[in-house]
Formats: sequence, structure tokens, C-alpha cells
Amino acid sequence: MIGIMSDSHDNMDAIYKAVSVFNEKKVNSILHAGDIVSPFTGKALKNLESKLYYVFGNNDGDILTIKKWFDEIGAENCGDFGDLTIEDRHIALVHGVNNSMVKAIAGSGDYDVVVRGHTHNRGTEYIKGTLIINPGESAGVLTGNRSIALLDTDTLDVEFVEI
Repeated sequence: MIGIMSDSHDNMDAIYKAVSVFNEKKVNSILHAGDIVSPFTGKALKNLESKLYYVFGNNDGDILTIKKWFDEIGAENCGDFGDLTIEDRHIALVHGVNNSMVKAIAGSGDYDVVVRGHTHNRGTEYIKGTLIINPGESAGVLTGNRSIALLDTDTLDVEFVEI
């Protein structure tokens, strides 16, 4: 199982809750689809019991210091695009500022799953057999809903969890 989050926007309470859920569910990997915003969020994410992969979003500030602090907790920086194979699934990880690009990546047929953020709206859709997942915003700053997602890599079932 993979844990997915995005748009945490420095909400430390929400990040601690997400970490708690991911650890409780014993996910194998966590994907953060950007908009971490500040390096200090690494303090909450360091408690993760599984590997963290992340991309930068359009609101991430000091990306050099984010990368430095996240390197110190063992997180893997994917820059603006993650091309990952996790649990035998080929996954694209993007923030998703350009929706046409997200759809093109999904439509390429190269990926089983595309994980994206940016819109703050959780949901799933399929394009040409590729699952697109937006976990929604973990910060709750735009929609008022704080959520993360859990992906069963065997069935590609997605569960959204309010945090």
C-alpha cells in the first residue's frame, strides 16, 4: 500500500496526522505531490516509518533548504517529476500545475498511475487505462477538507482519509 498526500502548505497539525495514519496503516511508501512550502515541515515528516518521495509544487519556497532538510530525513527528491516503480507499479509523480500535461502523461500509456496535486480537489479518474489520483489538500486551506489517500497497488483501489 502507498500513502499519498499533497498541498500540505506548512500545516503541521495536518502533517502530523497524515504521518500517524500512514504509520498506522503500515504503508510501504509515501508520495507527496508538492506544495510542501517550507523546510521545517521535515520535522513532522521525519517520523514516517516508510520511504518518502516528493516533488516540488508552485508554492514551495526555499527549495534548496527543503531538499537539504528532506535529504537529512531520508526522503527522495524527484524535482518536478517523479518516474517511480513502487510495488511493481509504474507511477508518475507531479504537482500538476498544467492539467493538459497531467492528461498527456496519463494518456501516454507509460504509467499505471499518475499522482498529482495542485487543485486541492481530491478525486480519481482514468485516462486510457491509467489511474490519476489527486489526494486533495492535506492542509485544508482552500476547501476546508484535509485529506490524504491510500492506494492498494494490487487492485488500484483508492481510499481517501480525512485527517
